[in-house]
Order: sequence, then structure tokens, then C-alpha cells
Amino acid sequence: MTSISEGFVSGEEADGPKRDAAHAAVERYVESGMVLGLGSGTTARCLVRRLGELLASGDLDGVRGIPTSEETARLAREMGVPLVTLAEERPDLTLDGADEIIAELEALKGWGGALLREKIVASASRQGLVVIADRSKLVGSLGGGPLPVEVEPFGYEATLRALAALGCEPELRLSGWRPFVTDGGHYTVDCRFPEIPYPVALEEEIRRIPGALECGIFVGLLRGAVLAREDEVEILGE
Repeated sequence: MTSISEGFVSGEEADGPKRDAAHAAVERYVESGMVLGLGSGTTARCLVRRLGELLASGDLDGVRGIPTSEETARLAREMGVPLVTLAEERPDLTLDGADEIIAELEALKGWGGALLREKIVASASRQGLVVIADRSKLVGSLGGGPLPVEVEPFGYEATLRALAALGCEPELRLSGWRPFVTDGGHYTVDCRFPEIPYPVALEEEIRRIPGALECGIFVGLLRGAVLAREDEVEILGE
């Protein structure tokens, strides 16, 4: 059991391109009165800060958010972004980061540790999911990094063996010397596949494993992707 590489989970602030992508996504997709699914991670922090700025200035009004992590919820409160729950509202749109994106609008997510809640909120959104990222996240095929799987702690060793039978090297994600625990109280297993040529089929196989709650393959959920590099912003899907 090893911890995930620091290159995949970083507590550092997002860089310029991520910030540019977040700002461009808000400008293009967000309107007053919308209910937004708010993703998690460094890019999502840029998004939440921008929403707070626009609400404070009056350029946006009546926007409410449904956070996908406790960290996002805390930042939203600090920035004055009103929050609601899925029991109260259905999101119009979800904005979130991504760890890998392909041009066909399929993504790999979950390196930040909130994939189950992210997928629940994205799936509930009327207009789907728009991912925001720096352009380095655009890849030819998924699987360059590990595929996260959120698992039930009970019997996780059996779940790891079942995941390994699919052709990967599963590693329980650690926080220090203990398992990393999601906001929902689950473990995360990072599965390194040689490649992921058929994401939909792999997602279905993982979901058949008892104890595997959800994986980081996001297929059929993306409405678009906003990608930034230096002074350029590229939009896929529209």
C-alpha cells in the first residue's frame, strides 16, 4: 500500500491557466439565478472565488451552489456564495476540474479525493458537466495516471483483489500512515492500468464489484471543456 504521488494531489494554489479557464467558464456558462454544482480541487477553488467576486460586485445575482466537498463548501461560505443541497434544488450545471480529458469529451477525475460526490452532482445536473483545466490535461487517451475508485472500507482487501483481476495494479491511497478517508467516510484505491481503451466497458466492470462504489471515469456527462494555456482559452464541445 502506497500513497498517491504528490503530483496528483496538491494543496498548492492553482496556476494562471487554471484560473483563466475558471474565469472563462463562468463568463461563458453562468447566468444569474442558476444553481451550480461546485467541484473540488485547485481549479474549483478559482471558480468559487470568481463566483464570489461577481456576486459581491453585483455582476451576478441569485447564483447558488451545491458543493461536492466540505473544502469547497467552506470556501463558498467564505466567499459569500449561497449553498443549497440536492434535496432542495437540482443543479442547472456543474463546473469542475478534471485530471485527464480527451477530445471526445470523456474525462478521468478523482485524484483530489471527491469523485463519488462529484459524479452524483454532475449526474443530477440538467445541463451536464463542464470541466475546466489547463490544457496539459488534454490527452490522447485516458489512463496515463491512476484511475481512482472509491470503495467501502469494510472488506476493502477483497475489493482490491477484484480490481486487480481487471488488469490493474491497485494501491490504497494513504494520508500519512493511515488510509485516506473521503468526506463520505470511504477509502480511495488508485488503479494503474497499462491503458484504458474502452472506458465505458471498464466503468461497468468496476461497478459490478461489491464494495466498489464509484470510479473516476466520467463518460456521457460532459457538456464541454474549457482549457487554458498561457493567454489562450480553448472550448471543446460547443
